[in-house]
Amino acid sequence: MKLVTFEVKTSVGPVYRIGALKGQNIVDLQAVYASYLREVRGVWRWRELAQAMMPDMIKFIEGGAVAKEAAQLALDYLESAAGQVNQDGERLLYQAGEVRLMAPVLRPVSIRDCSTFLRHNKNMSGKEELPQPFYETPVHYRGSSTDVVGPDAPILWPSYTEKLDYELEFAICIGKYGVNIPPEKAGEYIFGYTLFNDISARDILRREMGVFGPAKGKGFQNSNIMGPCLATPDEIDPKNLKMTARINGEVWSEGNSRDMHFIFPQLIAYLSKDDPLYPGEFIGSGTVGFGCGQELNKWLKPGDVVELEAEGIGILRNKVEQRPDKLCNLADVAKLSL
Repeated sequence: MKLVTFEVKTSVGPVYRIGALKGQNIVDLQAVYASYLREVRGVWRWRELAQAMMPDMIKFIEGGAVAKEAAQLALDYLESAAGQVNQDGERLLYQAGEVRLMAPVLRPVSIRDCSTFLRHNKNMSGKEELPQPFYETPVHYRGSSTDVVGPDAPILWPSYTEKLDYELEFAICIGKYGVNIPPEKAGEYIFGYTLFNDISARDILRREMGVFGPAKGKGFQNSNIMGPCLATPDEIDPKNLKMTARINGEVWSEGNSRDMHFIFPQLIAYLSKDDPLYPGEFIGSGTVGFGCGQELNKWLKPGDVVELEAEGIGILRNKVEQRPDKLCNLADVAKLSL
C-alpha cells in the first residue's frame, strides 16, 4: 500500500483523512472501511468503529497488523463497490487534484536523521579518508518533528541564510514499539518508506557544526519535507532503491540505497540500544553521494522547483519561495535588549 494523509476542505474548515493511492485516485480509507462494515459485515456502529480504527496516521500505525488488515479489507471492498460515494453520499475516493496531499505523518513522534552515505561525507569534508567513527558508528542527530510538510508545500527561504540547499534522502517510519532490537529482527519494525528533503541553510550550518551541531541551519519553517506517500515494505526494494533529484526538470543528483554504509536494520538496532523506538518515529538515511547542491557547487534560487523521486514511492515536488529582500544576522537576534 501507498498510504497518504490528505486534506479535504469542508464548510467548517479543513479535515485531514488517511488515504491510499490507487492509480490516479486517492481512496478515503476511513469512509470505505465504514461502508464495508455497514454493507458487508452488518455492523451497527460502523461509523464509530471506522473512526476509531483510522482517526489519523499515527493511530493507524499504532494499530499494527489489525489496522493494515482493515485497510486491505477496505481496498478489496472498493473493487466491488458501485460508484464513488456510499449510500449517504459520502465520497469514497478523490482524484489527485481534488484534495491536497500532506506529509504522510503530520507530526511525527521524532525524526532521527543519520548519515549513511560515505561518499556524501567525503564530498562535504573534502577528504577521501574520513575519521574512523564514520565507519564504525551510525552518526545521527534529532531533527525537529513539529513542522513537517509534504508535497507542493513551499520551501520557505529563511531570513538569515545566503545559501539554501536541498538534500536527497529517504526515510523509514517505525511501526511498533521496541528497545534493544536485534538487527535480524529490525525489519519487522519498519512500517513504511518515504522520501525526505532535508532543506539546509548551508552557511549557518557550517558555523554551527564547528561549535555543537545542527540547529538553525536545519531547523526552520518547512525545512523537513516528506512524501508523497508512506510506501509499505512490499512496495519497494530498500536494498536497490534508485533516487533522483531534479531542479526545474534538470537532473542534479542520482543515488542508490545500495551505497548505504549502514542499512536501516543496523540503524534500528543501534538507535534502539537502551533507547525505545515508538510507532510514528522516522529515521532518515542521510544524503546520497552528490545528493545536495553544495557537493555540486550549485545553489537553489527563488522560484526553483525541486523534485525528489524514487520508484515505488513517487515524486516529492516543492517550489522555492521568494528570498527576503534583507537578510538578518542571527548573532544580532541573540543579543538581549534590556
